[in-house]
Amino acid sequence: MSIARVRALVLVSALVICAVVLVVLAIVRDKQGGASYGASSCPAGTVPVQTKPLPVESKIKINVYNGTTRTGLANQAADDFRSRKFTVGLVKDGSHYTGIAVLRFGPKELAAASVVNAYFLGDAELRFDIKRTDDVVDVVLGAQYKALGTPTDVKQAIAQLGNPSPPPGTCDTAH
Repeated sequence: MSIARVRALVLVSALVICAVVLVVLAIVRDKQGGASYGASSCPAGTVPVQTKPLPVESKIKINVYNGTTRTGLANQAADDFRSRKFTVGLVKDGSHYTGIAVLRFGPKELAAASVVNAYFLGDAELRFDIKRTDDVVDVVLGAQYKALGTPTDVKQAIAQLGNPSPPPGTCDTAH
């Protein structure tokens, strides 16, 4: 064997030994084994919510209410939401509202409400109910509502809005 081969063999052997030592040290010093995620990581008395990832439209359930005197507004908006892949439940008249839209939701739908808000370009009024247990976002259309945002506008709104912050009395389970 030539000296060059011996040198190469010694160098490769030293690198393999170093790699094995580093792997063993990493495994021995690993402190993630006892980490806990989910509801158990929330302080007592808080409600767990998930702020990310934002769900896709096909996973979001909504009810659409007409909060105006315009006939058929809820049906028109429900059709627009369906064409954007939302799952639409109830469609009917609701309480009178003068703004653009009100989104009512509970802890299970915090991230979903953020996506729905992007369709109103971030101008919907958000009403979080910590006691609500269903997985539906209620959309009440107001007198200032004109139309849902275009796909490009919605993507820009999602980027600008980012992930929602956990409301008071809740803790974020997304890690």
